[in-house]
Amino acid sequence: MRKRLLIITALLFSVMVAKADEGMWLPYALNGQNLAEMQALGCKLTAEQIFSFNQPSIKDAIVQFGGGCTGEIISPEGLLLTNHHCGLSFVQKHSSVEHDYLTDGFWANEKSQELPNPGLSVLFLNHVEDVTEAVLSGVTAETTEAEREELVEKNIRQLEKDRKGDRKVRVEVVPFYSGNQYILFEYDEYKDVRLVCCPPWGIGKFGADTDNWTWPRHKGDFNVFRVYTAPDGSPADYSADNIPMKSKWYLPINLDGVKPGDYAMILGYPGSTDRYSTSYTVKNVIEEEGPAIIDCRTTKLDNYRKHMDADQEVFIKYASKQASVSNYWKYYIGQVKQLKRNHVYERRQAQEEDFARWVGADESRKAEYGDIFKGIKAKWDILDKIEKSFVYHREAGWNGGEAIAFSRRFRGINKMIEEKADKEDIQIAAEKLNGSVETFFKDYSMPLDQDVTAALLNLFYKNISSDLMPSEVLRIGQENSGDFTEWVAKAFEKSVFTDKARLEKWLQKPKKLDKDPIFMLSENIIDSYNTLYGRYAEAQNLGNAGERLYMKGLMEMQSDRNFYPDANFTMRLTYGTVEPYKAADAVNYNYYTTMDGVMAKYVPGNWEFDIPQDVRDLVAKKDYGRYANENGELVVNFITTNDITGGNSGSPVIDGEGNLIGLAFDGNWEAMSGDLSFEQKVQRTICVDANYLLWCIEKVGKCDNIIKELVIKSNE
Repeated sequence: MRKRLLIITALLFSVMVAKADEGMWLPYALNGQNLAEMQALGCKLTAEQIFSFNQPSIKDAIVQFGGGCTGEIISPEGLLLTNHHCGLSFVQKHSSVEHDYLTDGFWANEKSQELPNPGLSVLFLNHVEDVTEAVLSGVTAETTEAEREELVEKNIRQLEKDRKGDRKVRVEVVPFYSGNQYILFEYDEYKDVRLVCCPPWGIGKFGADTDNWTWPRHKGDFNVFRVYTAPDGSPADYSADNIPMKSKWYLPINLDGVKPGDYAMILGYPGSTDRYSTSYTVKNVIEEEGPAIIDCRTTKLDNYRKHMDADQEVFIKYASKQASVSNYWKYYIGQVKQLKRNHVYERRQAQEEDFARWVGADESRKAEYGDIFKGIKAKWDILDKIEKSFVYHREAGWNGGEAIAFSRRFRGINKMIEEKADKEDIQIAAEKLNGSVETFFKDYSMPLDQDVTAALLNLFYKNISSDLMPSEVLRIGQENSGDFTEWVAKAFEKSVFTDKARLEKWLQKPKKLDKDPIFMLSENIIDSYNTLYGRYAEAQNLGNAGERLYMKGLMEMQSDRNFYPDANFTMRLTYGTVEPYKAADAVNYNYYTTMDGVMAKYVPGNWEFDIPQDVRDLVAKKDYGRYANENGELVVNFITTNDITGGNSGSPVIDGEGNLIGLAFDGNWEAMSGDLSFEQKVQRTICVDANYLLWCIEKVGKCDNIIKELVIKSNE
């Protein structure tokens, strides 16, 4: 137990002063300064009540959801709350034109109606341990960067294997502080997670792309699931005999609403930040990576919308895919803009100048840190040249068109055929692919994919220099004057990967895919990517040691700063308050929005701003029940100063007594540079108000069964 609680001591060096709102803190290693700040802001909980391995605590209600989001348990019987956009792909799989749960919503009025979701799992954290010494075993001052990486990976694999053994747990060893520390996390994994409630599109997706990453918002971004276990309470695959989880901890819900200055705490799994990176990283995002992703995804989304707007069946098939592509399309637009607006590059340069002066003032520091920027610069000299092509290989190449991406799954069986493996083994491999074929074509539109593929290849050929382009993309482009439309049309007519019947026939008697144009293009793009990756690896070997030392040096130089680690999809705690903010000159935003704002945005028939008739009827009657505030308003969203990022989607917003008051779902436009630099004055977390959540469940979904299962508190 002692080892768990002292995990981060070696790197923090001492208890240091920090800003109250900034920081994604490790909840099992909160120091005295953190706790004092939390209490000053209104937290009445002890560290043990928040996170403990000795007794049930709030951390036992927090889960990794679906490998990319956060969720929380909100009832004694395993009800789980997360964001609508986190559960969207699973709702989509249950939807059809006949049962359009995306548009109409889904509400289970009893447990027997709850829908299973193959492939969905949630993880509960059960153990944490510092394993830095074991991971770095064998690493010496003479170890090259390439040797270090290989040795570290080998040690991590062995640690994970040894710790897991024959147990049904998930074990992960994760680097912290640019590889200066390594921590092992062990999770219990529950694979029977059933859909309980999903609001209609006009609530859960209201505002869609137009409102995404902005404030004010008016979105009911939530879904409700339930975790099931084996009859003995252990994790289990789906079975009709499974029972609802007996929750170790769950969050009561407070309906008192929020006001400025109220304490707000968020626990969740933020995905990735890079706040201690150098100016070279920031410059690359602004000039290379960001614009490349924006161009590729703009092209993809334009073609998605053309087909989705024309056909409701295609809309259902691609709703989740479009949302996934769109989310980080707009994110990068905002990030590039706000990195410039907030002068993050210049601030990083100033920090590096301070660092150089600090190093130069001491001979021992010169010996350790004096040359680190030579390697860092050499790294980014390479990456600046290849980053755009790197992005295009991924976004417009092997992960651009769906058929091209899908064909990669058949590389293994094609190799078996080429190497003349046993026919029975080949047939067994073919049979294993049948399920993926069914899944792929269920939500596939060949006309849409054909347009997307041609448009992305056109973009690839136009925007990437010939020496950094796959040879087949170059050849086809040269032979067709840069227009891939005709070539793609012919390839789609011939390929087994664009037609279910052709692929099923091929699986009955598999043969080499060397004449399939889609497969061969995919192979060429992958080969080109691997060649490019060699240069990427060379760059990492040149610069990683320097960046690791820069992190260590910063912590030594800024000894009065509390260095929380960058986000890496491990559990974090962030604390702040409910607050309005000033976005720009004469632009002052309130801290909450209401149903009046929803109705003001209403556009009949518009896919982003339509509102279901039953919701409009309830609003017309002001039928808000106990969920209205003292002014008779139904609060929809509110904002806090909490520090979050992607992966925190679905995280609970918790008051000072441990009650749920909202559900985090987004950040704001003015702070889109936040993954690289926290913007103290304007950074906000956008949350669904708990009153709106319950109003939707009770009044719109008519799920009194769910309301009765919750523990609801109110002092009013």
